[in-house]
Amino acid sequence: MSEWTKAIGIDYGLARIGLAVSDDIGLLAHPLETVPGKDREGALARICELIKSREINDVVVGLPLHMSGDESDTAKSMRKFMVDLKKLLPDSITFHEVDERYSTSDAMAKLHEAGRTAKNSKPILDQAAAVEILQRWLDEQPDKAW
Repeated sequence: MSEWTKAIGIDYGLARIGLAVSDDIGLLAHPLETVPGKDREGALARICELIKSREINDVVVGLPLHMSGDESDTAKSMRKFMVDLKKLLPDSITFHEVDERYSTSDAMAKLHEAGRTAKNSKPILDQAAAVEILQRWLDEQPDKAW
């Protein structure tokens, strides 16, 4: 039997935090929910609750980079958030960073292809960006033996 990956993807933002989750075999990412980023303690509690209830093994967070590859100011805030999240979770959970450049624009393009407008995409855009981040990471994982 193969070792399956259960992962959560995080598109961190100061206003909103988009979440995505992998399917049970670690093949595809799916939108999960958006949590308010301004309520830091509430966001940490909700993400911990989801990680524990879904028996997540891997946390994949988008690393906000400038087009030059340098870290943005948001990256510092994101890293502080992840340090606080790690403190609340078992040591067995592994954290990964993924370059999130283009994740929001890629997500918006896919939403447009699906017939959504910018206005009606706003409530789910952060989740869709989290899907892009998580799917990039899932695609980089070694092939699973089925």
